[in-house]
Amino acid sequence: MVQKSVIYRALPFAVFVLLTALQGEFGESSRYWVYALKTGVVAGLVIWLWHSIPEMRPAFSWEAVAAGIGVFVLWVGLDPFYPKMNELWARISGHAQEAAAVWNPFVCFGKDSVLAWGSVAVRIIGAACLVPFVEEVFYRSLLYRFIIREKFEEVPFKQVSWMPFVVVSVIFGLVHQEWLAGILCGLVYQGLVCYKGRLGDAVTAHGITNLLLGIWVVWRGAWNFW
Repeated sequence: MVQKSVIYRALPFAVFVLLTALQGEFGESSRYWVYALKTGVVAGLVIWLWHSIPEMRPAFSWEAVAAGIGVFVLWVGLDPFYPKMNELWARISGHAQEAAAVWNPFVCFGKDSVLAWGSVAVRIIGAACLVPFVEEVFYRSLLYRFIIREKFEEVPFKQVSWMPFVVVSVIFGLVHQEWLAGILCGLVYQGLVCYKGRLGDAVTAHGITNLLLGIWVVWRGAWNFW
């Protein structure tokens, strides 16, 4: 029987992934309203489970701030220098490269549209204030420790085990178009968890990275990152 503690930590992530898969499946505008729906539903799950997942609380430290800023610089700086996931799949499969869907509400709703700016606001809030809780709890609280021991709650956050350290970071990276930056990002966040002995610093770092990336996307029109 699956432990209740496993379900609690996996459920928000599973719902997040499921609703992400539905974005754009009901017309172009659904790319944006499904994201808003996803943000609301997953936020409700996080609030509901807040007291059941004690490690979910963010923690503030200079290391978390440095890691968050450093990963943002790495994510943007590496971008021109390696093929993205859709290009790699095209090379492996021998098929023509499929263009990655670009998330740009100003194309869908219009340059001065309230809906477009609202979609941007929801995206930044979701990425900076919600995604870090969901992903850090799943990858670095549950998955990393579960690989070490089935009774994962007995595994201290400071425990370094190189196989899950690398495996979880690689999995984290491969679910992103920017797979190389994602893998390095996973290594940094996991290292932060092990160094500080708690999850909260990685939650904070992840939030800072996503906030800075969101600002960069809107400021520079770098919609490929979304």
